[in-house]
Amino acid sequence: MMTTDPGGRSPSERPVTYIRFDGWLGHVENAFNMFAAFSILALMLLAVAQVVGRIFNAPVPGFIDITEQAMAIFAFAGVAYCQRVGGHIRMEIVLGKLSGRTLYIFEMIGVILIAFTVALLVWGSWYHFERALNIGDSTMDIRLPTWPSKLMVTIALSLLFLRLLMQIYGYARLVAHPDREPIAVPVIEGVEEHAKHEIEEAFGEEDDKGGAK
Repeated sequence: MMTTDPGGRSPSERPVTYIRFDGWLGHVENAFNMFAAFSILALMLLAVAQVVGRIFNAPVPGFIDITEQAMAIFAFAGVAYCQRVGGHIRMEIVLGKLSGRTLYIFEMIGVILIAFTVALLVWGSWYHFERALNIGDSTMDIRLPTWPSKLMVTIALSLLFLRLLMQIYGYARLVAHPDREPIAVPVIEGVEEHAKHEIEEAFGEEDDKGGAK
C-alpha cells in the first residue's frame, strides 16, 4: 500500500532533490553553528586567562584585537542555522492571524525581501574583504590581519542567502499547494504548541530515560 504525505502526494512525487539539498545545507549550518559556539567558549577561556594574567601583571597580548576579530565568528556563523529553525525575532501579530495560502504568500514576500537585503550585504562584505586583503589591513595592537574575519562575514551571509533561497522555494511550493506538507520552512506555532514543545525539550531526556527503564 502506497503511503502519501499530508498533502496526498506520493513519495515518488516529493521534491527529493530539494529535500536532499536541505539536508546537506543543514549539515553545513550545524557545523557553522558549532564553530560559533566553540568560538564563544574559546573567548570565555581567553577572558579568564586575561583576568588571571592581570593579577600577575601578565595580560594576554592583543586580547582586545583577538576579541574584536572573533566577534565576526560568533555573531555571523550561526545566522543561517537560526534562520532554518525560525529562531530570529519575528513579529507575528499579523501573521499569527493568517493561515493557508495567504500566510504562505506573506511569508514568501518577507523572505524575498530579506534575501534581497542579504544579497546586498554579501556584495558589500566581499568588497570590504577584498579591500582589507589588498591593503594589508590589520589591528592596532598585535597587527592581526582583518581579512579573515571579513571573509567569515561573507561566507556566513552567503550561507544564509542559500537558506533563504531554499525557503523561497518552500513557500512557493506551499502557495501553489497549501495542503502540502511544509518542508524546510519555519511553521508558526500557537502559544500552547510552543509551550508544549518547550516542555518536551526540557523534560524529553528524562522521559527517554524513564522509557528506557
